[in-house]
Amino acid sequence: MNDFNKVKVAVAGASGSAGGEILRLLLGHPSIEIGALTASSSVGEPLRNHHPHLFDLANRILEPTDSEHLRDHDVIFLGLPHGASAEVTNALRASGSKAILIDAGADHRLTDPQAWRDYYHSEPAEPWTYSMPELLHQGETRAKAQREALAGAREIAVPGCNVTAVTLALQPAVAAGLIDPKDIVANLAVGYSGAGKGLKPHLMMLAGLGNAQGYSMAGTHRHIPEIIQNLQVAGAGEVKLSFTPVLVPMNRGILATVTAPLTGGKTAADLRAAYQATCEPEPLLEFLPEGIWPTLTMVTGSAKAAIQVAVDERAGKVVAQCAIDNLGKGTACAAIQGMNLALGLPELTGVPTVSTAP
Repeated sequence: MNDFNKVKVAVAGASGSAGGEILRLLLGHPSIEIGALTASSSVGEPLRNHHPHLFDLANRILEPTDSEHLRDHDVIFLGLPHGASAEVTNALRASGSKAILIDAGADHRLTDPQAWRDYYHSEPAEPWTYSMPELLHQGETRAKAQREALAGAREIAVPGCNVTAVTLALQPAVAAGLIDPKDIVANLAVGYSGAGKGLKPHLMMLAGLGNAQGYSMAGTHRHIPEIIQNLQVAGAGEVKLSFTPVLVPMNRGILATVTAPLTGGKTAADLRAAYQATCEPEPLLEFLPEGIWPTLTMVTGSAKAAIQVAVDERAGKVVAQCAIDNLGKGTACAAIQGMNLALGLPELTGVPTVSTAP
């Protein structure tokens, strides 16, 4: 803690989409003092050039992302490309920094080193405590073990945004043994902010407006092993997942539609009971009334996840949907939840729970 009895926080990668959303939430957090804002290629520029909506920080100058500028903080958020976070954290620990480190990138999410090698084609870093408080562990109907792991954690990995949507859509059915996890199909409509701010031809307005385009197709998306990891934590054995993300012309949001075979002898009533038991105690998981399906405007700008499930009787399949804001519950809100639990603060402090719709 600093002299003002507030938590001093730095944000590395402050010019990026994740960094900007984390800063937006930190500005409304009553226990936080915002310290260093760092970047890479945009060092020396005012934050205004990248996030003109953050008026209170607009004139702050972006500093280099190194241990000298970051180490003297209580909490450090890392909004960096994969591979960069591990290098920075190694330098911070070598410098003697005792900060809580919260990585919004992929470096510390996977517990299986071979899964990292297979999908990221490099050597893995160590896994950190996973910042999905709502993640069910085998045998749970209400998430407890993950919150216990986050309490007092010093190194925290924020889930992937697509991972969050698919996990929350399907984990109640997995934990209750209501689906066959060897035949899961997930189709996602994803907003462009999920692809970052890089100037790539297929991410420009001319390519995106009025268009829809798949990416990382046919089993190549890097979030696949993380989804499998989560479902196995929830109690699945072997998981086979077909995962298809599609960019659609919207700024933010993910609508995940996930299907899997219904376990023999189980009913739609069993399914709804399992989802009710899982979602009802969770302040951020909104299990919708029967027949009402999630929309992105329900969750835009918030930490909420809107969830629905039904049985396609003719096909014998469970159909689950989850809508989240990819920058909200999919990234920044999960990061703030993890920080709050690590610091012993109420979990939803500074976490927005109301959408900005329309």
